Amino acid sequence: MSYLVLARKYRSRDFEALVGQEHVVQALSNALTQQRLHHAYLFTGTRGVGKTSVSRILAKALNCTGADGQGGITAHPCGTCSACRDIDSGRFVDYVELDAASNRGVEEISLLLDQAVYKPVVGRFKVYLIDEVHMLSNTAFNAMLKTLEEPPEYLKFVLATTDPQKVPPTVLSRCLQFNLRPMAPQTVQEHLARVLAAESIAAEPGALRLLAKAARGSMRDALSLTDQAIAFGAGVLSEAGVRQMLGAVDRSHAVRLVEALAAGQGADVVAAVDGLRSLGLSAAGTLEEMAALLQQMAVAQAVPDAIDENDPDSPTAARLAGLLAPDETQFLYSIVLHGRAELALAPDEYSGLVMVLLRMLAFRPGAAGTSPQRAGSAPAARTAAPAVVTRPVAVAPSLPTPVPAPAPASPAPAAPSVRAAAVAPAPAARAAVVPTPAPAASSEPPPWLDDVPDEDEAASAPVEVREPPRPFASTAAAAPVFEPTPLGDRWAEVVSRMVEAGSIGALVKELAMQAQCLAADEPAGVWRLRVERETLRAPAQRDKLQAALADLLQRPVQIEVEAGVATDTPAQRAAAERTRRQNEAEQIIHNDPLVQALMKQFKTARIVPGSVKPH
Repeated sequence: MSYLVLARKYRSRDFEALVGQEHVVQALSNALTQQRLHHAYLFTGTRGVGKTSVSRILAKALNCTGADGQGGITAHPCGTCSACRDIDSGRFVDYVELDAASNRGVEEISLLLDQAVYKPVVGRFKVYLIDEVHMLSNTAFNAMLKTLEEPPEYLKFVLATTDPQKVPPTVLSRCLQFNLRPMAPQTVQEHLARVLAAESIAAEPGALRLLAKAARGSMRDALSLTDQAIAFGAGVLSEAGVRQMLGAVDRSHAVRLVEALAAGQGADVVAAVDGLRSLGLSAAGTLEEMAALLQQMAVAQAVPDAIDENDPDSPTAARLAGLLAPDETQFLYSIVLHGRAELALAPDEYSGLVMVLLRMLAFRPGAAGTSPQRAGSAPAARTAAPAVVTRPVAVAPSLPTPVPAPAPASPAPAAPSVRAAAVAPAPAARAAVVPTPAPAASSEPPPWLDDVPDEDEAASAPVEVREPPRPFASTAAAAPVFEPTPLGDRWAEVVSRMVEAGSIGALVKELAMQAQCLAADEPAGVWRLRVERETLRAPAQRDKLQAALADLLQRPVQIEVEAGVATDTPAQRAAAERTRRQNEAEQIIHNDPLVQALMKQFKTARIVPGSVKPH
C-alpha cells in the first residue's frame, strides 16, 4: 500500500478531533443540535487551519444516517455509515468541491448551479464547497448571487477563502462567516507529539518546538514539515537535525549578539556575524530569533510572572533582561523589526545585518559614553576647550559668588575639533556649547544626549552663570554665489514674462532659467547666452526658446548659445531669493518672544530643522 502523508492521514474527521478552532466548533455544534441551519457558510483563515476539514465534517453532520441507518442531522457524525465514509474518501455524489482558482469563470459556476435544481441523489442535503472563492471573476460572483441568497431547502453552500477582503460585500452579506484562527505554537507542538506517538516515532521536544514555530500557525504545514523531518532524520526527530533541515538560527547566536550589544563590544558583534556567515545561517533568521529573544526579555522586565516556566529559553531571557534597561530593550526590538525590512536593500544580507547591529550600538539610549564614536570624540572636545563655554545647570545657595565663564574665543580653524566639542558628552551636571556664528543643522546634538542632572547632582553643582543666547542654526542652504549684471536683470525680466505667458515649459523653460545673458543686441535681434549643461544646449530646445522670445518681443530674434559656467542666471537669482526669505522667516521665529521663553524654560527644546516655511 502506498504511503499516506501525515497531513491527509491525520485530517480531522469530526468536530472533537478539530484542533485549535474551538469557537467554530461550538457555533456549528449548537446550530446542528438546535436545527438552526444557515444556507451558506463562509470559512476564512490562512492556509492549513482546517477550512476544508470543517466543510467535510459539516457535510457529514448534515447527511449522517448513523451506524444503524436511522440517524438524522447531528453534531457528532458516526464516521461509519456510507455517507460519512464516502465523504471522507471523496466519493459522495451530493458533496461537490470546486476549486475556484482553476474554475473561476462564469461557465463553471453556471454549470454547478444548473445541477442545483435537482434534489440530492443519496443524501439528505447537497453541499457545494467552493474553495478559494475570492478567485472567482466578477461575472461568476454575479451569476451565483440569486441562488446563494435563496437556494433550495436541500442545498447548502460552503465557501472558503484565505483572502476575504477580495470577496464582494454582496456575497459576504449572504453568508454566515467564521474566521479560523492561526494555531498557537504550543497547540501545534502538542498535536505533533500525539501524531508521532501514534506513529511510534521518537522525537525530541526541541525538535517539535522548532517544527511548530516554523509552521507559523498552519497545522498542515506542521505535518508536512514533520514528514520531511522524518525522512531527513531517518525516522528520528532530533533538535539538531530539524534545525539543520530548516536552516534555523540557534538561540545561542542571538544570545551572543545581545550580550555583545549590552556590553557595547562592536568587535564581538562583527565576529558573531562572521561566524553566522561561515555557518551559512540566514541573516533574516538571525534578526527573527533576536526579535523573539528581545520580546521575551521585554516580558521578563515588565511582567516577570508572565514568563513561561516550561520554555527552556526563559531562564536565558530572564538573565539577559538584567543587562539592559527596559527602554533599551524596546529600542533594540524596534531596530530589529525595521532592519528585517532593510536586508533586501543591502548589497548582501550579511552586510545588512552588520549595519543593523552597528546601528543598535550607535543609537542605543544608554550607550552615549561607550560607543567608539562618542569615546573618540571626547579627547577632541578637551582639545577644543578655548572654543567652549561651560555653564552649570543649577544653583547651590551655600556656594561662593559665581565666577563668570571665560569669554568665548573665535571659532578654531580646526573644524573637526569644534564639531567634536559639540557632540561629545559633557561631564556630570555641566553642558558644552560651541558658540559658532552659524553652525550647520547637523551639528546640533540629538535630544537624547542632552545632560539633565538628577537632584543629587543639582545640589552639588556650581552657581548658574548665564551665557549669551545660543546662535540660531539656519536650515536654509547657502545662497548661490552670482554676480548680478544689467544684462542679467534684462534676461531675468524677459524669462519671467515668458513663464507668466506660458510660452515656455519643460526643457525649454529649464534652458531659459539656466542661461546667462552675455550680450543682447535688441535692435538687431541677437541674443548670446551661456549654458553649462550640454543637454540644454540642444538645437531643438534653442529653436523653441528663440520662437518664444520672438513671440514675446514681436520681432525676429536669433539666439546664440555657447558652453561655459554661468554666473548670473534666473535660476541662481530665484535660489538666492528663496534662501533670503527662508533665513528671514527662521530669524523671525527664533526672535519670537514666546519661542525664546519656551527655549529658556525647557533646556532641551529646539526649533525642529526644516519646520519653518516662509509664506
